[in-house]
Amino acid sequence: MRAENFIAFFTVCGFFIGLTFVSVKLNDPIEIMLYTFLITFFFYLLIHVIIMNYVDVRRLLTQSFDKQTHEEKADYLISELAVREKRMEGILNKIAAENVMIQKSLGNKNERAKAKAA
Repeated sequence: MRAENFIAFFTVCGFFIGLTFVSVKLNDPIEIMLYTFLITFFFYLLIHVIIMNYVDVRRLLTQSFDKQTHEEKADYLISELAVREKRMEGILNKIAAENVMIQKSLGNKNERAKAKAA
């Protein structure tokens, strides 16, 4: 499990444990909020101390991030993107050329129609 998950879990546990103990013992809403906050903060600090002592973050980061593999994947995706861009440019150039030819043929038809009408 990741360190962030431990922190979140113990913080939420501290909140509910604090809320339970305080609601049994106290009746004033301000004191309930204050002591619940203090107990939650205690659990938050406690889990940070535990993580600092028992979890080696540097070892976890080197195992989960392989720079070489990510760079190879990124290079492959960039080359694939370049190939697709060239294909799209070719398709767009063909469409533009066809549009020009269609406009010319329509222009010729309109000129013939005008010539016939005259």
